[in-house]
Amino acid sequence: MNSFFELLKNRRSIRKYLPKPVEQEKIHCITKAVLMSPASKRSNSWEFIVIQNPEMLKKLANCRPHGSQLLSDSPLGIVIIADTTKSDVWIEDASIAGIIMQLQAQDLGLGSCWVQVFKREKDEKTTAEEYIRSLLNIPAQFAILNIISIGYPNEERNSHDEEKLQIQKIHYEIF
Repeated sequence: MNSFFELLKNRRSIRKYLPKPVEQEKIHCITKAVLMSPASKRSNSWEFIVIQNPEMLKKLANCRPHGSQLLSDSPLGIVIIADTTKSDVWIEDASIAGIIMQLQAQDLGLGSCWVQVFKREKDEKTTAEEYIRSLLNIPAQFAILNIISIGYPNEERNSHDEEKLQIQKIHYEIF
């Protein structure tokens, strides 16, 4: 990538992946990068569960009726959780970590997609969070924000078109 702007312009949600594992050195780079994410008062309430087991990824794909099935064919999923007793802004901190993870993956030539978990339902009786908590043995004080799927893209997405940016959403000095 030439610049951070180009990285942002080209990062798109990728939902289809090649059947190729992500190399350990790339996973290590992504996990190191996410540990440098900013956090309120350096509380670092976020934690991450790296999933490469295809059977577990298939189970995680069932956490919601729609929008999570892409995990079935993803070679890598990283579950973002946060200790809610450490910070009252854990959602913000974990969200920042999520985008840092996605940008690092993009910089490494990988695609990614955010799968929302927090405040989503698996079915009428179970939340996505309860389902994942039981699968991964996550302690009660941790909330589950999302899962980032990561892999080598098996689809092409156009870059953001600068001509279509919603410039009207930028305000100067006053609304």
